[in-house]
Amino acid sequence: MKIQSALYLVPVPISGAPVSDVIPAGNLEIVGQLRHFIVENVRTARRYLRHIDPVFPIADCTFDVLDRHTSPEDVSAMLEPLRRGNPIGVMSEAGCPAVADPGSYPVEIAQREGLKVIPLVGPSSILMSLMASGFNGQGFAFHGYLPIDVAERRKALKRLESESASRQMTQIFIETPYRNNRMVSLLSEALSPSTMLCVACDITDPEKEEVVAATAQAWRKRKYDFDKRPAIFLLYAGAKGGDRRRYEKK
Repeated sequence: MKIQSALYLVPVPISGAPVSDVIPAGNLEIVGQLRHFIVENVRTARRYLRHIDPVFPIADCTFDVLDRHTSPEDVSAMLEPLRRGNPIGVMSEAGCPAVADPGSYPVEIAQREGLKVIPLVGPSSILMSLMASGFNGQGFAFHGYLPIDVAERRKALKRLESESASRQMTQIFIETPYRNNRMVSLLSEALSPSTMLCVACDITDPEKEEVVAATAQAWRKRKYDFDKRPAIFLLYAGAKGGDRRRYEKK
């Protein structure tokens, strides 16, 4: 498979699952031909490339670091190889680049300049958690991180809950892993008892993956420990009462 002159958006695993279980073989063939990369962390990017191919020619590659501190001018400069006809791969630390990720910046520039952008198939905790939640998959929104201040966070949650109820929309957000348990505690206390809450943890990990959907009331009584584990949260206040009963513990 000969690659094109394009900005390739390269997904990477989001768990310790074998690469062959979560990344299509076609992706690996494409990545094997790339020599220019835009990455969040050079060390982890190199480690991933070595993992998929022990003899990957790292010394022949260029790596540009893109994070929230990178200036727009520096991001634009990273696309110079592509402007000269050389393909570039964009990789985030985990999952799909450009989704809740600074990788969207070079994509924006490439689109503006008419440069080809090719997204590759790979694991996305946002979509996979939505699939497993049983919540509305036709109307949903991802909000990234909520405010850190507890009072502001509570207001944000009530606003999302109200919008979910009025628009039948699933609301999705994330938290810093060491605050996961505090997030679940706040959600179960702040949300209306019948509002649905799903916690999806360690997505794609064959041993530790856990996806639990229940009412806020049920979460108040449930034992859990999600701290220091990659997790994503979903709430849904749009279901009918009869639909909610199937999530309740008997």
